[in-house]
Amino acid sequence: MTDQTDQKSALIRYGPIALIALVAAIGTFTLGDFLSFDALRDNREALIAFREANFVLMLVSFVAVYIGIVAFSLPGATIATLTGGFLFGIVFGTAVNVTGATTGAVLIFLAARHGFGDKLKDRMEASDGMVAKLKKGLDENQWSMLFFIRLVPAVPFVIANLIPAFLAVPLYRFAISTFFGIIPGAIVYTSVGAGLGEVFARDEKPDLGIIFEPHILLPILGLCALSLLPVVIKAVTGKKDLMK
Repeated sequence: MTDQTDQKSALIRYGPIALIALVAAIGTFTLGDFLSFDALRDNREALIAFREANFVLMLVSFVAVYIGIVAFSLPGATIATLTGGFLFGIVFGTAVNVTGATTGAVLIFLAARHGFGDKLKDRMEASDGMVAKLKKGLDENQWSMLFFIRLVPAVPFVIANLIPAFLAVPLYRFAISTFFGIIPGAIVYTSVGAGLGEVFARDEKPDLGIIFEPHILLPILGLCALSLLPVVIKAVTGKKDLMK
């Protein structure tokens, strides 16, 4: 009876993250052609027609698909963001994209924390040396670090979803920092999506490396530096206190 109870408990604990990993693995090999720029180009007229005839249904369906892409770490998040801009424009498209991405991120965060977060937290708190110092540093500067990993373009989105879960970051901090932290990047790619009509007319592909252009990257890096400012101030004031 105890073995069955343990197996059931393990299934409940690890089932959600195992399902996400399975769907992500299958999706990586099967959905590439469906969640691609070519698929968006080939189906753009049908998407526009459906949006014009069923705006609310299109909106709900799009957000649901975006949530699924993020929650299951499927390929195509960038294409989804471009599609949001293409279908809904820069302002409304950004709001829709950020909402879908944040909701999906929260779901995978909850699944990962439910499966591994508590155990990793207990182990880190019980450890000594560098691991304990790392955990303490993260705990003391959670807001800054959460915004930093969201703002840095080089940090993969899925990694930024899992690390806070493994470090037992409170859900509200994760959700707030995700929502506001991804807005700059979302605006960039949504604006690219909003201009896809002209790109399609020229039979070209969008420049997805635009976020690394100096006029866009430098302001984002400035926000990254601003997010770390409390950490720097705390470190400097701490050193001054030690020198007294």
